Amino acid sequence: MSVEQLRTIGDPVLRQYARPVAVFDEKLEHLVQLMERVMEEGDGVGLAANQVGVLSRVIVWRLPEEEDGCHIFVNPEIMEASESCCTDREGCLSIPGITVEVTRAEEVVVRAQDLKGQEFSARLSGLAARIVQHEIDHLDGRLVLDRASPEERRRALKELRERLVASGT
Repeated sequence: MSVEQLRTIGDPVLRQYARPVAVFDEKLEHLVQLMERVMEEGDGVGLAANQVGVLSRVIVWRLPEEEDGCHIFVNPEIMEASESCCTDREGCLSIPGITVEVTRAEEVVVRAQDLKGQEFSARLSGLAARIVQHEIDHLDGRLVLDRASPEERRRALKELRERLVASGT
């Protein structure tokens, strides 16, 4: 699979709730490898399994300055979120070329499992916290547009429509 096969806005799989992973096997490892490849080809910083059409609770992510490997969170769950929030522009590989302002917690504590099923927790802040919140939203069937203000959402949807008209699709 390549980035051209990435699921984009309008695909019903993006609106579905991903199922928890119960089996930690070679199939899961292959899924993660695929996700890492698609994320890198798309020049993204995070990807959820449903963005490649798989309804499993798996995300991969990395900070732009990290050159080696990705973080892999299986069955991620936000356990704590700071009251302090930050608003910033976010893009999404499933909504190409569109960014919207989104407010998110500045810090989160996430509980997840690794590829072997071992549970761990991570306290994330700044961009790392933003990326993980964005990807967990995907697993819950939520898009970044759902977090934008009504005005931002209208602007983004108008821009999407104009691009579709201009491209003839």
